[in-house]
Amino acid sequence: MKIQLFNGEKEELTNLLCSNDWRYHSNPHLENGAIQKAVENGYYANGRETYWIILDTQKVGIIIIDDIDDTIPLFDIRLTEGARGKNIGTQALLWLKDYLFGEKQKIRIEGYTRADNLAMRKCFTKAGFVKEGYLRNAWENEDGTISDTVLYGAIFDDWKENRITQSKIDVLPY
Repeated sequence: MKIQLFNGEKEELTNLLCSNDWRYHSNPHLENGAIQKAVENGYYANGRETYWIILDTQKVGIIIIDDIDDTIPLFDIRLTEGARGKNIGTQALLWLKDYLFGEKQKIRIEGYTRADNLAMRKCFTKAGFVKEGYLRNAWENEDGTISDTVLYGAIFDDWKENRITQSKIDVLPY
């Protein structure tokens, strides 16, 4: 697997995003025109960095890093249906940690996923992220339903020391 900077390849991005089901995202079915307009309006560049996830020579996903200028960025990872279940999500998260902590000197990375997205939750854990919160009714889906959300975090000090420090969420009973 390799990671490559997105350079405005509108047609390829549209094809990837519109030809896959994103059932654990707010909007599981993206529309061609909306993606093309977002690229034209700089959504994937202004205040963000977007990267292709490439397996062999095929683009199988994207990583969008939001708030890239903040000390604590958020991100979105999307893998094509054919790329799921192959450890690519974990590898992408490990790359993300190396990039954001090593090159960008960020202090923390946060990621949110729907509570029922067990595959992504496993990826977070395998990549050394710590489950830090369970947020009830915190994910609004486009169809009007509400889902629970799980928050995962990774911190620079753990990355630097190659360790995992567990959350202190249960230290006090209140």
